[in-house]
Amino acid sequence: MKRTFILGGLSAGLLASAVVAAPAQAAGDVASDSLASTNIAAQQVAAFWYGEAKANLIGATPYNVETQVVGKHVSTGGPTADTKPGVVPAIGDEKKVASTSKNVNLPKTTGKVFFIGADGNPHWCTGTSLQSAYKNLVATAGHCVYDTTSNKATLDKWVFIPGYYQGKTPWGIYVGKQAFTHYDFDVYEDGDRNYAFVNVYNGVLPVAASYDKDYEKKYDTKWYAEKKLDELKNDKTTGWSHLKIEKVVDTTKIGPDRPGSEVAQTYVTRTTFKNVGGTNANNADYPGPFKPFTGVDRKTYANETEYNQAKSYHQAGPNGESKDGKSFFYTEGEGASKKFYKHTYWVKYDVDYVVTGKVLSIGLKDVGRLGDNVGGQGLAYNQKVGQSVYVFGYPSGKHPDGNHAYTGHTLKWSYGKTFAAKAADIKAEEIIGVKSSFTGEGSLGSSWLSQYKSARRLGYLNGVTIGVADTDGNKRYDTSVSPYFDGETFGVYKVAAALWSGKIV
Repeated sequence: MKRTFILGGLSAGLLASAVVAAPAQAAGDVASDSLASTNIAAQQVAAFWYGEAKANLIGATPYNVETQVVGKHVSTGGPTADTKPGVVPAIGDEKKVASTSKNVNLPKTTGKVFFIGADGNPHWCTGTSLQSAYKNLVATAGHCVYDTTSNKATLDKWVFIPGYYQGKTPWGIYVGKQAFTHYDFDVYEDGDRNYAFVNVYNGVLPVAASYDKDYEKKYDTKWYAEKKLDELKNDKTTGWSHLKIEKVVDTTKIGPDRPGSEVAQTYVTRTTFKNVGGTNANNADYPGPFKPFTGVDRKTYANETEYNQAKSYHQAGPNGESKDGKSFFYTEGEGASKKFYKHTYWVKYDVDYVVTGKVLSIGLKDVGRLGDNVGGQGLAYNQKVGQSVYVFGYPSGKHPDGNHAYTGHTLKWSYGKTFAAKAADIKAEEIIGVKSSFTGEGSLGSSWLSQYKSARRLGYLNGVTIGVADTDGNKRYDTSVSPYFDGETFGVYKVAAALWSGKIV
């Protein structure tokens, strides 16, 4: 996994016309990490989530790493702008639609990000489509991209699905290509920089899936069988399969252990042992029905009594041969130096493997760029604390009092004014809060949109949820917290917003 640090100051000119006097300056450093770096890798990721009737999507659970925090509203200090305020306009439907409805129209830009967590299981957070040069950018919490639990660079098999609902992918799956965050979060897990911007490939939808005919193929060794099995599963037309390896011992192939093969040890009679080389087990020229690859296990008995008991147990005759012919009892020496032995004879058999099962073929079709399909929110930074924002996300889980307020199945919203906040559990000095009843599980990465226009379903991203808090001690979450978006946030965004990603099929 390739990791890049873009060092030094970044000139932060606006991507489009903005309602600010001057652009911001980014003083910090940008960390960049590869997700699915090739088309083939991206195809495999998309096929993984579409495979097995989308079981991985439906079975995914909300990501709750470091979600619950002890937060409070502070009246002094708090976040400060590092340069002049700025905005990047949104992309999407620019028509001025009149609306008298008091209902909040939910944004098409919001969806779920899915990935494999440090525990090896599928999980999800909330993410949102964001304006960028190539209409291919997703914003979410840093925790929902960077694996701070196992300290790997990024979470595995990362995708964004706008409008996700119970396995449905209305605008397709968008596989992550490159992730960007602030150097301080990537290296130090600085809560003030707990955000990430991810470039995604064009979206894909599955071509009608079908089961191929039964597949069966025999391979000489386990290593070769597994290699071929991996090739089948990694083929872009084979997203998921019922294939499995069945071990088959072929007794007609007794021979040397070939590199990579698995060998079974089988006990044989003394006569067979002699036929394949006798005591000279490595004599490859010895004639016989098998290639000689044999050995002897020798047991030494402590005394004659123990020896006679073993002979009796194995029903060995007067000449030392056991009844099954696979063991031979004998002695060496006389008197006090006499020793008592049993030899067991064995041959190593090569183990052949058969790959069997049915292949589920998944074709993928391109559905275009993320921003063209659902639009993209604008970005606001260095804004005054105290502005009104809508928070959109997929909260799930319980309040501390046990009330299960949200299922995580549908997109929810809350509304409030931002305020300076502190959270003892977060290594941060400048975070903001908003009153919200969202529970922590699933709400990580929820978008905070200022100046949100319900008719156009667009606004300016001005925060992402990184935790929730019960500030009054009544065992109900009442506050969500976010990093304060400043000029350094814009600097990270500006680098990510300029990266092209392209198609995967």
